[in-house]
Amino acid sequence: MHIAIITAQGFNELDSFIALGILNRIKRPDWRVSICAPEAAVTSMNGVTVHAQSRLAEACSAEVVLVGSGAMTREFVTDASLMAQLRLDPARQLIGAQCSGTLILAKLGLLDRVPACTDLTTKPWVVEAGVEVLNQPFFAQGNLATAGGCLSSQYLAAWVLARTEGIEAARSALHYVAPVGEKEAYVERALANILPFVPEAAAGG
Repeated sequence: MHIAIITAQGFNELDSFIALGILNRIKRPDWRVSICAPEAAVTSMNGVTVHAQSRLAEACSAEVVLVGSGAMTREFVTDASLMAQLRLDPARQLIGAQCSGTLILAKLGLLDRVPACTDLTTKPWVVEAGVEVLNQPFFAQGNLATAGGCLSSQYLAAWVLARTEGIEAARSALHYVAPVGEKEAYVERALANILPFVPEAAAGG
């Protein structure tokens, strides 16, 4: 299982790193979560430089792809060479996006007749791309999911775990990262946002 977290220049650290940390609660030899970037190294919107663990072309064969946001997403979607590398297919992949990452899915044509979540800054651009934007933190339809707001990365990660490993795996991962003293309430609130979008057959793992 390869989960590629697309992380481009100017990326938002909260999107990529929170999802990476939660998803890596699964400890199995065949479980791989990677920072997937267009270049060998990318620098965040706050000046943090990280080395890519996989490249964009590998996202096409990953079982799961999460698209993070960043300060340069509008430049990304106008770069034909970058967009051409993202041959994503919800028929065979779980695909999620957060904040301005939703704009990338919209420009790829993956959100045709699918409402989506995004952040308030990106909302006008996603609407302009012809996508209905919902006033909620998370939404999924089939194998496509979107989330809005930096800390909604936990919902994308939990959705992936619920879809691939079952609800208890998602619950356990969220419980581990939740603040002490409010773990149960935190987990239940997070799961309440994703469970309506997890097919019953997938929920058992």
